[in-house]
Amino acid sequence: MASNDSNNRYNQRGVSSSKDEVHQVVDKLDRGCFPGAFCKVTNDLLTGNKDMCNVIHSDGAGTKSILAYLWYKETGDASVFRGIAQDSIVMNLDDLACVGIWDQVVLSSTVNRNARNFPGEALASLIEGTEEFIQTLRDFDIDVSSGGGETADVGDLTGTVAVDSCAVAIVPKDKIIDNANICAGLSIVGLSSSGQSTYEDKENSGIGSNGLTSARHEILSSHYRQNYPETFDPQTKEEFLYCGPFRMQDKLINSSLLIGEALLSPTRTYLPVVKSIMSKVGQSILGLVHCSGGGQTKCMRFGTNVYHVKDNLFTPPPLFQEIQRVSDTTDREMHQVYNMGHRFEVYCKPEAVEEIIALSKSYQIDAQVIGHTEKSMKPDYSNHLTIKSGNFELNYG
Repeated sequence: MASNDSNNRYNQRGVSSSKDEVHQVVDKLDRGCFPGAFCKVTNDLLTGNKDMCNVIHSDGAGTKSILAYLWYKETGDASVFRGIAQDSIVMNLDDLACVGIWDQVVLSSTVNRNARNFPGEALASLIEGTEEFIQTLRDFDIDVSSGGGETADVGDLTGTVAVDSCAVAIVPKDKIIDNANICAGLSIVGLSSSGQSTYEDKENSGIGSNGLTSARHEILSSHYRQNYPETFDPQTKEEFLYCGPFRMQDKLINSSLLIGEALLSPTRTYLPVVKSIMSKVGQSILGLVHCSGGGQTKCMRFGTNVYHVKDNLFTPPPLFQEIQRVSDTTDREMHQVYNMGHRFEVYCKPEAVEEIIALSKSYQIDAQVIGHTEKSMKPDYSNHLTIKSGNFELNYG
């Protein structure tokens, strides 16, 4: 059983759930023309139109690509990288959705690979997966186009493969959703991260593309440490490397998925749902939050003088329950690292709740009121968060 000091375990793997060092630098930089928005929005420097603005956003699949690599090495199935292409794209597009952008987006992808370990058939699957997913989005009336990309053979930098994307859009300023408008008196509707939506071809575990460094090492066994040294940092102590009980082909408890299938579930996009919600009840929406890095604490970065109260979260899907069981990670750390059952939040006027939930469920994505907002109770009126469940209360900020 792992130590209760889960934050220390997370740090020992060279990762940070809070990214304090990053924010200490980035938060001092120019925040753009909508400082409270989910993504940085700048004046339109591409066309010079004063009524327009630019958004250029970068993100990627993170260490989830290593899980695909392990699956590929053990099964020979290169198609697994199609899901990694989706992960990288969605981590950009669903961030853009939080500022009101889901059409006329141009994507560019960057693949850094070790050509010895990531051969041509895997690269082909990744590229094909990119085009397939973009077409899926078009089928649901999401206007996204491919702008090409770059494949770099950098064996000295990576033992496997890293997959990243960049998304660019030019939009009218009056269409931007500004999360600075999140205030007291709102309902928070969470959109489930698990199950199978109308636009997914298989069940989704809900994992997304955050926390996979921790999840991979806590769930998977020493078999992977012994056979795939290219998949971890040799500076990390052995006790923190692949210290779980499972192989990828083992069954996930209380699920129809295998462990590997659950860890590799392609990151769900909420674009079709969000576009529908905004078209029907957009006047009642004050903010949108993609619960990516920071998990359930991501919301604290948005809103003005807000106390976020989350007191009705979804029951965590089986994969999150199993991660916590085998690692003994604290509730506090679990909610700071993982989405724990919902990866998208709608901050709305209470009268819009029923329609938002109905619209989400029409895509077979469960939704519910997971909390509300109050005025900040901090002396400096800074944002803070409480997460309440039957047997615990967590306070952040």
